[in-house]
Amino acid sequence: MYRSIIASMAGLCLIVASCASDVKPLEDFAPSDYVNPFIGASTSVGAAGVYHGLGKTFPGATTPYGMVQVSPNTITGGDNSPGYSYEHKTIEGFAFTQMSGVGWYGDLGNFLVMPTIGTLKTIAGKEDGSIRGYRSSYNKDTETAEAGYYSAQLTDYNIKVEATAAPHSGMLRFTFPANKQSRIQIDLARRVGGTSVYQYVKVLNDSTIQGWMRCTPDGGGWGNGEGNADYTVYFHAQFSKPLNNYGFWSADIPDNWKRKREEVISIPYLQRVSEAPIIRDKKEIEGKHLGFFTEFETHKGEEVTLKVGISFVDIDGAEKNLKADIGNKNFDNIRAEAKKLWNNELSRIKIEGGTKDEKIIFYTSLYHTMIDPRIFTDVDGRYIGGDKKIHQASAFKKRTIFSGWDVFRSQFPLQTIINPALVNDQLNSLITLADESGREYYERWEIMNAYSGCMIGNPALSVLTDAYMKGIRNYDIDKAYKYAINTSQKFGNDKLGYTGPPLGTSQTLEYAYTDWCISRLAKELGKTEDEKIFYQKGQAYRNIFDKEKGWFRPRLEDGSWEKWPENARSKEWYGCVESNSYQQGWFVPHDVPGMVELMGGRDKVVADLTSFFEKTPDNLLWNDYYNHANEPVHHVPFLFNRLGAPWLTQKWVRHICSNAYANKVEGIVGNEDVGQMSAWYVLAASGIHPVCPGDTRFEISSPVFDKIEIKLDQEYFKGDKFTIVTHTNSPKNVYIQKAVLNGTNYNKCYIDFKDIVNGGLLELYMGDKPNEKWGM
Repeated sequence: MYRSIIASMAGLCLIVASCASDVKPLEDFAPSDYVNPFIGASTSVGAAGVYHGLGKTFPGATTPYGMVQVSPNTITGGDNSPGYSYEHKTIEGFAFTQMSGVGWYGDLGNFLVMPTIGTLKTIAGKEDGSIRGYRSSYNKDTETAEAGYYSAQLTDYNIKVEATAAPHSGMLRFTFPANKQSRIQIDLARRVGGTSVYQYVKVLNDSTIQGWMRCTPDGGGWGNGEGNADYTVYFHAQFSKPLNNYGFWSADIPDNWKRKREEVISIPYLQRVSEAPIIRDKKEIEGKHLGFFTEFETHKGEEVTLKVGISFVDIDGAEKNLKADIGNKNFDNIRAEAKKLWNNELSRIKIEGGTKDEKIIFYTSLYHTMIDPRIFTDVDGRYIGGDKKIHQASAFKKRTIFSGWDVFRSQFPLQTIINPALVNDQLNSLITLADESGREYYERWEIMNAYSGCMIGNPALSVLTDAYMKGIRNYDIDKAYKYAINTSQKFGNDKLGYTGPPLGTSQTLEYAYTDWCISRLAKELGKTEDEKIFYQKGQAYRNIFDKEKGWFRPRLEDGSWEKWPENARSKEWYGCVESNSYQQGWFVPHDVPGMVELMGGRDKVVADLTSFFEKTPDNLLWNDYYNHANEPVHHVPFLFNRLGAPWLTQKWVRHICSNAYANKVEGIVGNEDVGQMSAWYVLAASGIHPVCPGDTRFEISSPVFDKIEIKLDQEYFKGDKFTIVTHTNSPKNVYIQKAVLNGTNYNKCYIDFKDIVNGGLLELYMGDKPNEKWGM
């Protein structure tokens, strides 16, 4: 549906256009028709202007929260977490697992499949042609992506590749030219950020192979190994063309060789793999760097398919997953089913009004929020737990990839409204991980059961408290609370009443917020003493406010202040993580009045906050002020509501929606971060967003659309749907003149969660000038 039509000669000025004839009228629309998976699909540092790169999404086929993502991979090595970047001109294969929108080098990218013709090559080679391999150039003009489908024409081989997916399985369809030596080859060692360290493959019969790929920190992966990702991918794969002429390659990798991100693309490593012997007289093989291939003759236009079931439990699970998901269905059946799954999920929110581009941005954003946290259970409910043993889930689906520091801010507050069952699943997944691992505390960034330690804070405490306060409670609350206390005691401000170098400002503020979250939870559970203790701990932000400087300032462990450098507030990494003090200093969401008092009062804070936005570049790329490209500031536009200036929230939210998001490859100004960047847009463009998860208050902003209809889950909530309607809305009419809630005049600039999920109608009357009396 979406085809790239222009690639500029300089940098990444890319335009992705839609085929208008494919898009149905909104009255009879399928929301998946408005999904453009190319939005954000670049890792380009040059286009982003900063080391974090751009959105880092992948364009390939997946299903909502699916275990499998069948997507093109364009490069190995570097900070290339999605496996793909739009500006690359070659494809080295199609992998069956991918991450979405993350930094820190990434992981997955397993089971890399490539159709080829002619002489067999065992390495992908380099895009610049300096080292030849099996990678191929591809035709950007015909590259196509939509929800649940991807296609590209490999021009070196004249092979068309199509990909689609089911929840635990995926499928590739290849259209070959006439050739006597056509081939499908599979790199079993493939892994984004490194390599799988050991593999096994067996030819089961004349159409099927099965096996596994073990991925440990020794092979790099998440954080180049520092993220502790340790998992095994099992596969069961069926070819439509008989395996009459197959073989393996097995590279002899010395035991003392490092095998991480950069090592596996070094000349010695590539040379060793390129010299791997071809083995044809076996039916199964184990090794450190394996590949499999099957060769056959094809006539012009002949279609060959490959169906693959994936499991993280065992080979039997992979086979069961394939049979349940795909079985005897053909490619077009699976593609249609994937589209139906997406339409069902995306229909949780229906919008009217706005431009076509704005609709595409909205539904693509919603799509991006529905990739993770992905299912980790097989179709029979089995999953690998934190103890590396097999467990059976019955009351919930085990999920993985919890990017806590990012997603507690917008992604999970969004899900509490549109998908409370998912929130329950995530909390059960975190609780069981803490239990099974024996650690008995929550991980802040989980991937495949790994306690990666990525980023800072205790974000699981925010997700837990926010869910419990909203009545989402289908988990063991006693264990949940116990592990919350343990988490705060292990990571927090207890030792000094603040946290010292090197990231003391960020850590102190974030720990104070999540300790406040525990106080809220304790109050709900009747734990009065804990409530008092943790409320007081939530005041730790005061311990790093320097009244002389009038701002937050990191302290040394002896209590003295760190040196105050020139331009201290705008100096990145001065006591802060991926931010500066000016950005991080606004993070006291649980006690805005206390923060304002410290900062000198309402008028001074409004003036400072206004300057903060006015100094921000219009493109909202990485900068020293309102840096929407990263998470610490995502609540800041909504602070104006708390400061008695809601018209400024309305003004700046619309500005951000217009300038930080676009229907093009570089259409997300920073890393997508596992749904967070997109969830911010979904909520903000709908006219609601929290300042403080754990509090049930949502701030009312300025919706982009004329009508937003949110379907509610009646197993959790009283209401059937909640609707926001804007009257006389336009790009100029961004200011709320008055509001009506369920037929009654409404003069608050916020709305409580219960008023949303009880169902009803919020009407906003818009104008081109602020009404400074509304919402006060």
